[in-house]
Amino acid sequence: MLDRSPSEIAREAFKRLAEKRLPPTPENYQTLYHEVAGTLPPAHFPFESLRQIAAAMPARNPGQEKQLGLLESAIGQRSWDKVEAALVAYGGFAVGPSSFAALEPASGGADPDATTALVLEQVARLIECAQPALGKEDARFAEQTVDVLQLLRRPQLQLRDARSVLGNYALRLSFAAEDQAEIRNGLLNLLNLVFENIGELCMDDRWMRGQIDALRSAATPPLNLRRLDDVERRLKDVIFKQTEAKGRAYEAQLQMRQLLATFVDRLSLMTETSSTYHAKIEQCARQIEQATTLEELGPVLQEAISATRAMARDTVHSRDELQAMRAKTQEAEAQIVQLHVELDRVSALARHDALTGVLNRRGLDETLQREVASARRKSQALCVSLLDVDNFKRLNDQLGHDAGDKALLHLTEVARMAIRPQDSLARYGGEEFVIVLPDTVLADAIAILTRLQRELTTRYFLNGKDKVLITFSAGVAQLGEEEAMADALKRADAAMYLAKRTGKNRVLGG
Repeated sequence: MLDRSPSEIAREAFKRLAEKRLPPTPENYQTLYHEVAGTLPPAHFPFESLRQIAAAMPARNPGQEKQLGLLESAIGQRSWDKVEAALVAYGGFAVGPSSFAALEPASGGADPDATTALVLEQVARLIECAQPALGKEDARFAEQTVDVLQLLRRPQLQLRDARSVLGNYALRLSFAAEDQAEIRNGLLNLLNLVFENIGELCMDDRWMRGQIDALRSAATPPLNLRRLDDVERRLKDVIFKQTEAKGRAYEAQLQMRQLLATFVDRLSLMTETSSTYHAKIEQCARQIEQATTLEELGPVLQEAISATRAMARDTVHSRDELQAMRAKTQEAEAQIVQLHVELDRVSALARHDALTGVLNRRGLDETLQREVASARRKSQALCVSLLDVDNFKRLNDQLGHDAGDKALLHLTEVARMAIRPQDSLARYGGEEFVIVLPDTVLADAIAILTRLQRELTTRYFLNGKDKVLITFSAGVAQLGEEEAMADALKRADAAMYLAKRTGKNRVLGG
């Protein structure tokens, strides 16, 4: 079968939806899209939703902190079994030392029934916290959730009974999570098709292309509210500039019309004046031919001079008026050109992160494509590093989100000084950053990231008068000869999570 463009596949998928009279749901569209394309639908895992849940879970003791690390690892591996094991184990550490002490009988041993009840209550709370991320579309799943919560809070419930109930619920939970992921991905696919269609219709408008790039960047997982707010602010700025440019263009059109109308009027008047002048001169010539004395020539010459002066005055007046209209038109054109330059500048921001000024996901994708092509063409090494700020949630909780933003800005400023001019820094999402290191082997790339860590230990982040040490864990991968950059990023991501689990503030190769 001949290769088809995404837009052709999309049109055929919509056509089959109509032919089969299927509801236009994201699931039906995605199924028919992959059927037309001859591809397999990707397996879905609520990666971002689970990461948000894990980030919201507190670590009140070393046991919980360890289980949260295992939970992050399980999410990174997309393993439901390990996620379930980490959540259950996390609930076992939910009771603080004082609570356990209150449950201990006089003999000094813990009350197993009370401990079991506390663990099951923590699991129930965990399920309640996870519900908003799973939606309310599946009524049967919502009913099952209510039943499970009631069962977990039933007095004297045994762990073996709870384990059976949770096992069945986990299976149903995986189906609900997959449905939510499919719905989200289906909507994102539809949005990207709309963006692609608008982009094809606006090939010549660079500022409109900037808006499309920003929307595509916002619709690229992982999604978060900060990125959407940034894009909304940029688009409002671009829309304002476009409205202003449209108004200026309309004013310029009006002035151009007035100039043309004045020119036509003056041209008509000059023609009429010229005709009158020629008629007057012709009459004077006949009178001169008929004159027999000098006394008869005097009035004729005076009339010819008066007609010539009137003609000269009309010509100068028309010239001055046309020049004034031309100056106004040129001024309007200059303002439009300046607005277009400003629109181009605002649209270029679609490739940079609004907070830190480094590349965003869109700019990173373009940089990676360029660097991969260059590395393959020159047979040079290319490394990519993924770094994540350690304990960033704790920093936000203790110091506030404004301090967290300033900490990220401090990190990027130090990173710019520590890396080389040919390296590229991009914000990957939240507190994660990517550094692209061209013409660099793995050992040298690790050395560069280690140097950045040392710089952060000497350049403290100042929150008011308090010095705050910022550290990060990083994974580095060198692109293989036939390897896709997405696979290299996955290896860097796995190495970064390993660095997190083995003590943080480390750089590991993947």
